[in-house]
Amino acid sequence: MKTRILCAFLLVLILASCGEYNKILKSRDPELKYTYAKKYFDEQKFGRTTSLLEEILPTYTGSSKEQEILFLLAQAYFYNKDYITSTQYYTRYYNKFPKGEYTQLARYNAAYGLYLDSPDARLDQTSTLKSIQEFQNFLEYYPQSDKAPAAQNYMFELQEKLAYKEFLASRLYFNLGLYLGNNYESCVVTAREALKNYPFSVYAEELQFLIVRARFELASQSIEEKKPVRYRNLMDEHFNYKNMFPTGKYLKESERFYRQALKALGQDIDEATSEAVEVEQVAPADKK
Repeated sequence: MKTRILCAFLLVLILASCGEYNKILKSRDPELKYTYAKKYFDEQKFGRTTSLLEEILPTYTGSSKEQEILFLLAQAYFYNKDYITSTQYYTRYYNKFPKGEYTQLARYNAAYGLYLDSPDARLDQTSTLKSIQEFQNFLEYYPQSDKAPAAQNYMFELQEKLAYKEFLASRLYFNLGLYLGNNYESCVVTAREALKNYPFSVYAEELQFLIVRARFELASQSIEEKKPVRYRNLMDEHFNYKNMFPTGKYLKESERFYRQALKALGQDIDEATSEAVEVEQVAPADKK
């Protein structure tokens, strides 16, 4: 019985609330709609807030209230998790009011909203790129802001996502091998570009070693007349890897590719690989 009464009471409240909202929507009084838009925002009814503010914004364009309405509209979309639309309004706000009361927060939230909208690395990264740009702009305008460290961290995180996306693309090319073309070369080009754009990425070593592997596979699967040049390319990439990561986790494997290249070219193992050879010779003795 009590449950039925409670449900009936809630239904009456909902109907009353909807009736109130519909009444406000039909009103021709922009001040009334503005008042209720702020009320609904405080009640976290962001859909109602945006509907009312969108309707009255043209009325207040050029007035003293435009600044607050624009920012409140952006905030309502932001909290309603419509980050693309919120960023559009934040951008509109700080472009129109570059020294406005809410400009710093508008610039930060424009970037942060796009950060929240940034998808999995396997998907289109338009929001990621825009977010990085917005964070860079924020840091240029407000380098001393208390939000600057967070902005920098978010920007680095997004750059890592882009580096990971390039690593996935490079690995895909490697796995395709010579299927329908020279995908090993595409692997090298993509990985090299990623290293150029994100030299300090946690994926840097993976990318450089992928280049070594791609060079080795291409050389070993080439026709005889192309093998000398391609094995020398492999040797160059091996030294690039060794210089970049002198204690890298793939160093022994890279040395092995290098020695195979020397053998294929009819050359003796030189001093550059003597250390790796000694390690292999000592290892069995250590096991005894």
